[in-house]
Amino acid sequence: GDLRNAMVAEDEDWAVLVPELLVADLARSEEFYCGLCGFALRYARREDGFLYLHLGRAQIMLEEMGEGAWVTGPMEAPFGRGINLQIEVEAVAPLAARLAAAGVVPFRALHEAWYREGAVEHGQAQLLVQDPDGYLLRFVEVLGTRAAV
Repeated sequence: GDLRNAMVAEDEDWAVLVPELLVADLARSEEFYCGLCGFALRYARREDGFLYLHLGRAQIMLEEMGEGAWVTGPMEAPFGRGINLQIEVEAVAPLAARLAAAGVVPFRALHEAWYREGAVEHGQAQLLVQDPDGYLLRFVEVLGTRAAV
């Protein structure tokens, strides 16, 4: 009934897939994600070295490495090899400017990319940057679609 509907409405705010990244220095990562990239704190358990962040509908968790961390292999820089996290933003150019002003060198500079799906191409302006631990983030601004060439 009403309680179930209220619970569903509240839960719709939570993403069903949320990456949790192990980080070497939680304060350094918080400054990067919140101070530079525009994420906001959803909640924190600082005593446990844990932050839950969001940027629009994107959600991410950060956990400082420590005893009890779920580590499946050696944590060697850069972390997160073989994965990039695509994060949709309203406008990517201001983010690129903030990162550049802070001295962050992009992994791949801001550029336009078009990805084919059948007879259509989906466009995005994208910037690839590594966080302080080396996780590869792909910030994208949706440009719309066009007929495939």
